[in-house]
Amino acid sequence: MADLRVGIFGYGTGGRVFHAPLVDATPGLTPAAIVTSNPDRAGQASADHPAADVLPDADALFAKAGELDLVVVSTPNRTHVPLALQAIEAGLSVVVDKPFAPTAAEAAKVVEAAKAKGVGLTVFQNRRFDSDFLTVRKVLETGRLGDVFRFESRYDRWVPKPRDNWREFGDPAEAGGLLYDLGAHIVDQALQLFGPVAEVYAEVDRRRAGVSVDDDAFVALRHTNGVRSHLWASALAGTRNPRFRVLGDKATFTKYGLDVQEPQIKDGLRPGDPGWAVEPPSDAGVLGVNDDVETVPTEVGRYEDFYAQVRDALLGKGDFPVDPASAVEALRVIEAAHLSGAERRVVTL
Repeated sequence: MADLRVGIFGYGTGGRVFHAPLVDATPGLTPAAIVTSNPDRAGQASADHPAADVLPDADALFAKAGELDLVVVSTPNRTHVPLALQAIEAGLSVVVDKPFAPTAAEAAKVVEAAKAKGVGLTVFQNRRFDSDFLTVRKVLETGRLGDVFRFESRYDRWVPKPRDNWREFGDPAEAGGLLYDLGAHIVDQALQLFGPVAEVYAEVDRRRAGVSVDDDAFVALRHTNGVRSHLWASALAGTRNPRFRVLGDKATFTKYGLDVQEPQIKDGLRPGDPGWAVEPPSDAGVLGVNDDVETVPTEVGRYEDFYAQVRDALLGKGDFPVDPASAVEALRVIEAAHLSGAERRVVTL
């Protein structure tokens, strides 16, 4: 059977580092078209994927819609919704990078359009396949924590000077700032582990001189099952902090270190290569109480599973990896966090 043909909008970090390499590494999928208006990126795309058509704009790709089976939207946030809707209208299944949309209402509009047209739709929540997150899932499944009452998650960076790109632009249509960027991951992970949220409290700040969007945030969630999630994201975290800490009434699990798949792809590694997605042993988490703790080996990350599941769904052999409705719910939480931060109050969902 011929490979399913994939069109990719954008060849910045998302398209170049994540989507095109992962599509290319997935048996049964091939990058058939890449859209970028940037001449340097077009040259890089041609060098990286010589069999793909490198196109200058969306119109050029949609003119070839009949030759494609799937499109990936990995462009600035403000373009996610219009490109996704245009792809759906063309009868193409769609992968949309996170954040799905600038607002939950716009995201819901895309979900309804895909249902009405009968095409596949999913969101690239790749960090559901991070090694550290998979390890937290496994620890929870053992039951050794007892009744979990608090989940702590930190996703930090050290970027003391604002960057001149759309992620730091102040126009609300850009969906810039850390809550839409890193927050889209940590909120999604909390929802995946502990379910719907009843209340949101947030402290959302701009710490760097001249910045137009939030660059330091704390979000507290009360899930309907009673678990509280405490989530941090900062562009000014200069030291190594725990990535995860999960507290139960029988034990605590603590995990340092970030998933290695993104830097590995940048270094040229691909799924199946020796050492792919294997974290250093020094980053293994610990589980227990006081000095009575044991090391928990870190699970191997599985970014390759995302597009393997997309392929299978397109072939009618399974579900898409991320239900877009879950991304709508995450956006509702992010919107509530922005409101909470602005009005300095708890927001009820």
